[in-house]
Amino acid sequence: MRIYLDHNATTPVRPEVVEAMAAALRDGFGNPSSTHAEGAAARAALERAREQVARLLGVAPREVWFTSGATEANNTALAGALALGRGRHVVTSTVEHPSVEEPLRAFEQAGVAVTRVPVDRDGRLDPEAVADALRDDTALVSVILANNETGVLQDGAKLAEAAHARGVLLHLDATQAVGKLPLDGVALGADLVSGTAHKLNGPKGAGFLIDRTRPGLPAFVQGGPQERRRRGGTENVAGCVGLGVACALAGAELETRRRHVGALRDALWAGLEARVPRVRRNGSTAHVLPNTLNVEFEGLAGEVLLEALDLDGVAVSAGAACHSGSIEASPVLLAMARTLEQARGSLRFSVGPSNTAAEIERVLELLPPLVARVREAGT
Repeated sequence: MRIYLDHNATTPVRPEVVEAMAAALRDGFGNPSSTHAEGAAARAALERAREQVARLLGVAPREVWFTSGATEANNTALAGALALGRGRHVVTSTVEHPSVEEPLRAFEQAGVAVTRVPVDRDGRLDPEAVADALRDDTALVSVILANNETGVLQDGAKLAEAAHARGVLLHLDATQAVGKLPLDGVALGADLVSGTAHKLNGPKGAGFLIDRTRPGLPAFVQGGPQERRRRGGTENVAGCVGLGVACALAGAELETRRRHVGALRDALWAGLEARVPRVRRNGSTAHVLPNTLNVEFEGLAGEVLLEALDLDGVAVSAGAACHSGSIEASPVLLAMARTLEQARGSLRFSVGPSNTAAEIERVLELLPPLVARVREAGT
């Protein structure tokens, strides 16, 4: 039996989601833009999914725009905010996901100014530092609400307050937070919010952008009347249906899930501290997702420990990425003042609702001898 502790990468699709998508593929095959009965049924399914997403995020259905995922939503938020013509300057952080950082680098090549506000050793942004970075030509503040590697949370409400005091839009990449924490788009105050289905037990290839700007961002895919002329192309009805059901399930089970994964994550960390020498937790312990634990194992290569765990049936994520045979330390951990060696010795454990206490105990039985062997092999 394998133990899956990589829910921040992707999540198992819930049976209820699979069933709803299968029904949409089998029976709801109509084109939502068609005016006949089959088209109307597909349109109704699409709008029901939009309402389910809106309910979980605490926004109006008219503010939900379907995308292929959070990467498209993030790119759209950045490009759309700049296209509004309010300025050519963006403020962001040093710990953003590549789906924000890479487009920003491309915009810099095109003449857009980007200010990257550093985080502290716990991975937290100071909202006052963000406020100080704003300029008269700032078009957007774009910040990851919950970091995908460390789970560290930023203060969305204070960031909104800082941005709006200067008439600047706020975009929050909430991909990791959706379905794990109560998120009220109105309370957060964000103008733009990104998310995706496959991080909350839904399908890959379906996501959303919440757009609360007025009158709204310009069209981001042209070529048809879909998504109220904002994103041309026939909608992925089955994927959107799956996203909607996943959001409905997350909303109904939010508090139960949060308590469950939080207890498992805390048990994992307590066990590691007690059984494995020379370990350190990366990131804030007070402002963090309930399911995420990023741990530095001193004196070893994280990717080697990851491979050893995988061979013993445990899936986790490394704090480093392998590119063409070379190991690149996590930019997020480096931005938190970790050394190259510390970043390369870190692993991310991300728990999900389907995990059990017995699985956590099994991992804690496996880790001490594995860590010892990997450390010995590296000396």
